[in-house]
Amino acid sequence: MFLKKLSLVNYKNFKAKDFEFDEKINCLVGNNGIGKTNVLDAIYHLSFGKSYFNPIAIQNIRHGEDFFVVDGLFRKSGHEEHVICSLKKGQKKSIKRNGKAYDKLSDHIGFLPLVIISPADRDLIVEGSETRRKFMDSVISQSDKTYLNHLIQYNRALSQRNSLLKYFALNHTYDHDTLGIYNEQLHLHGSAIFRARVEFLKVFVPIFLERYRSISDSDENVNIAYSSALSEQPLDELLKNTINKDRALQYTSTGIHRDDLSLEIDGFPIKKFGSQGQQKSFLVALKLAQFDFIKQQAGVSPILLLDDIFDKLDENRVTRIVKLMENNFGQLFISDTHADRTEAVVQKTARSYKMFRL
Repeated sequence: MFLKKLSLVNYKNFKAKDFEFDEKINCLVGNNGIGKTNVLDAIYHLSFGKSYFNPIAIQNIRHGEDFFVVDGLFRKSGHEEHVICSLKKGQKKSIKRNGKAYDKLSDHIGFLPLVIISPADRDLIVEGSETRRKFMDSVISQSDKTYLNHLIQYNRALSQRNSLLKYFALNHTYDHDTLGIYNEQLHLHGSAIFRARVEFLKVFVPIFLERYRSISDSDENVNIAYSSALSEQPLDELLKNTINKDRALQYTSTGIHRDDLSLEIDGFPIKKFGSQGQQKSFLVALKLAQFDFIKQQAGVSPILLLDDIFDKLDENRVTRIVKLMENNFGQLFISDTHADRTEAVVQKTARSYKMFRL
């Protein structure tokens, strides 16, 4: 699978811009602030229906305009696939595939598998558990529609239960039966999500460990551990046991929405005990493992976006990564401020490439 053409209209800093990409390697080079990352984000938008960097959709419209259009022509399994993602102020975002709009945006997830490696990934280490859950959910959802549906249904029930708890507090009332309906929904969908996460990590962690060894010069003992209250008790029991606490807090304090991934080096949190270089290697290994897992599940190589990769790693490690992916990846996009440095790396592969100077 690869992206043949990309057209942008009023997307971020681009008024109108067209690209024709190489099937293998594409390098976006130029000064900071010129829009290299925005091109990568547009490609991400076509895959996920949203920005990787700015979740507020309307802020991706070019300043002074009232709409944006991201138009991509892909080649997948011998067929051309035309995907358009657009948004107009005051209207819902639209994704169309071959001229037909999706009934639900979630139906598009996984159709165009993609992995991005960006300096923003550091949030996986330094930010709270929500960031790591989103990473896990994103990887699983690209190849498991059932999981994505459970996630959507769980979040809907969670929102409704939280609203009910606030209503109880505001009106000094309590309805055990109504609360029980939401507890059942959370238990049903949350239990399925928990099982899927456990099974996912059984496969994913060994892939990650292998990737870390391949890009790291050292022999640190790294690991990813899954933390969930459901490891101790079924969710329906947890919800019953915490009802007094939840009523006081006016939100649901237990469930799979509180799960976390512990990112460790030599048995300690890498956030506190890992050097900057170790953290960078950890993150890149995490994302390359994501690539491997999705390829294994989907049966097609995801598009790989390397955003400002030299900010994360030295030239030797970048070269090693590109060489590692040479016989493994499909289409690769690299952004960098130095054209000569980027071209020197891609020339070491036996792949065709294009340079785009923005």
